[in-house]
Amino acid sequence: MADIQKLKDIAAQIRRDVIRMVYAPASGHPGGPLGCADFFAALYFEVLNAKPENFTMEGQGEDMFFLSNGHLSAGWYSVLARKGFFPTKELSTFRFINSRLQGHPATAENLPGIRIASGSLGQGLSVACGAALSKKLNNDSNLIYTLHGDGELQEGQIWEAALFAASSKIDNLIATIDYNGQQIDGPVEKVNSLGNLHAKWESFGWHVLEMDGHNFESILSVLNQAKKQTGKGKPIVIIMKTEMGMGVDFMVGTHHWHGKAPNKEEFEKAMAQLPETLGDY
Repeated sequence: MADIQKLKDIAAQIRRDVIRMVYAPASGHPGGPLGCADFFAALYFEVLNAKPENFTMEGQGEDMFFLSNGHLSAGWYSVLARKGFFPTKELSTFRFINSRLQGHPATAENLPGIRIASGSLGQGLSVACGAALSKKLNNDSNLIYTLHGDGELQEGQIWEAALFAASSKIDNLIATIDYNGQQIDGPVEKVNSLGNLHAKWESFGWHVLEMDGHNFESILSVLNQAKKQTGKGKPIVIIMKTEMGMGVDFMVGTHHWHGKAPNKEEFEKAMAQLPETLGDY
C-alpha cells in the first residue's frame, strides 16, 4: 500500500524546489510544475518501473516517461533529483549558463532521466508512439508514459499522433493531460476552446479516464486502472484536473504565473507557504 503522507511530503518539497529554482535566475515557469507536483511524486515514487541506476537512453527493460510540455522542467528536474537520478544540489544551477538543467529539457547535456528535448509543444506524443512501438518489437512488456498540457492540445501534431496510436493499436501507452484550464495567453477556453475532451479522445479511439490531480488516492487509483487497460488494443489517456500554481495562494488558478518568476517579496511569501519536508538543496 502506498504511503500517502510520504507522497505528500515529496510533492511539498517539489513545490518548494520549483519556487527556489525559478527565483534564483529570475526566469522560468512556476505555475505548471506547482500544479503537477502531486502527479510527479506519485508517478516516480509509486508507479513508474524505472530505477536511476538502470537509466539508459534506450530504456529497455523499464518504463519510460516523456514530458511533452517541457516548460514544466523545474518540477520534473526536482522529482528526478529527489528520486536519485542526479544530485539535488544541481537544482541550484537551473537556467544558469553551462548548466545541465536548461529551461526546457535537452539531451546534449546528458542529464540522466532525459531522453528527448521538449518544450516545442506538440511533439511528445509522436515520440511516445515510436518508443511504444519499439518496446513491442523488442518484446518489452514495460510501458510508456507521457504528460501534456491542455493548451498543447491546440497543436495539430498531437491529433495526428492520437490517430496513429489508435489505428496502430499502441496499447502500451498511457498519456496524461494536465487539464488546468490555463495557458500563457489566458484561459484555454478563451484562447481556443478544447470542447469536450473526453468525447474527443474517445472518438479518436482511445480509452479515456479522468482523475483529480491533487488527490493521491485518485491519482494512484486511476494510474492503476490505466495500467490494467494496457494490452487491450487501445492507447490510454487520462484527463487530469489540476490547478495551475497549486500550493501558493497568489499563484493558484491564474495564467499570470505560467512563465513568470517571483520577486523577492513574492518569493518569501511563497516559501512561507511551502513546508521543507525532505531538506532543501
